[in-house]
Amino acid sequence: MSETLKITKANALKLFPTASGEFKQMLIDTFGEQFFSQKITDRIKTFKDACEALGLNPDQCVPEATGPDGGAIQAYAMMFIIARALNEGWQPDWNNSSQYKYYPWFDMRSGVGFSRSFCDGSHSGTTVGSRLCFKSRELAEYAGNQFEDIYKAMFTF
Repeated sequence: MSETLKITKANALKLFPTASGEFKQMLIDTFGEQFFSQKITDRIKTFKDACEALGLNPDQCVPEATGPDGGAIQAYAMMFIIARALNEGWQPDWNNSSQYKYYPWFDMRSGVGFSRSFCDGSHSGTTVGSRLCFKSRELAEYAGNQFEDIYKAMFTF
């Protein structure tokens, strides 16, 4: 008797690194070799991609928010999900002052408007930290460029 196993792309990516040779080949046969060799920045181009990578329903994972700050609240929720997906399980250790944490930096001075300036890295000894930092400069720069519209919704009125 044959059983059918359904597996999401998100779960396939999680299982692949530690899968046995035979199971790894089954995953490759199902999803394609390129799927497992892509960089995260090749897989996450939209909010929907980030949700899919984490096994979330994009229509249900952002809270309804109304009022003058509703858009900013929803944008923050979206960026939390995007950052989690891009970081692939990495979480900042805010007790480790030697661990760099990166985030996009935007110039919002009068006359300049909203523009990306550069990526900045920092370290901190605080026990309270941001969910919107990244494990590498490359990811922070990518997020700032790829999701600029969401950052703009977070930071501006």
